[in-house]
Amino acid sequence: MGEAVIFLGPPGAGKGTQAKRLAAEKGYRQLSTGDILRSHIARGTELGRKVGPILDRGDLVPDDLILELVKEEIAAMPAPRIIFDGFPRTYAQAEALDRLLAELGVELRGVLLVDVPREELIKRLLGRAEAEGRSDDNEATIRNRLAVYEEKTQPLVEYYARTGSLKAIDGLGSMDEVWARIQSALNNGRLP
Repeated sequence: MGEAVIFLGPPGAGKGTQAKRLAAEKGYRQLSTGDILRSHIARGTELGRKVGPILDRGDLVPDDLILELVKEEIAAMPAPRIIFDGFPRTYAQAEALDRLLAELGVELRGVLLVDVPREELIKRLLGRAEAEGRSDDNEATIRNRLAVYEEKTQPLVEYYARTGSLKAIDGLGSMDEVWARIQSALNNGRLP
């Protein structure tokens, strides 16, 4: 039996940092659909040949192909321990992922929503943009990215709240404080 954890949260919430820590300390593997797509394209697999032209056109890869890629990755693991960060992105993907995990015998142990107030996110993202010299990340574009995130993610939050999988994590404080909250949420959800 495998285990999966999904991280949700807006840009700047620190979910990527915490997902990496969970992977390193608890033996999980982060699954990035973007990395999987690039790997298949580079290896010239049948799936890679299907998705390459789609990406070349700048189109979104259809859900059925994304799920086929995810299924192949999970099925190749002897004892899957997976972190999804950035997937699923839609309600339909969430439902399909639930069916896929059940089919493969992987238990969804929790959906961690790393929550940070909007003004703090803007402050963090502006700081990151300045540190990385990203002139395209100004306050207007950051506010727009956050609005798009909220619009697209709210159905996922509602879906996972209904299934009882959602665990809201206060993303304010030091990285260690947020990590302790994640540990507590996962321990209450029976994760070792």
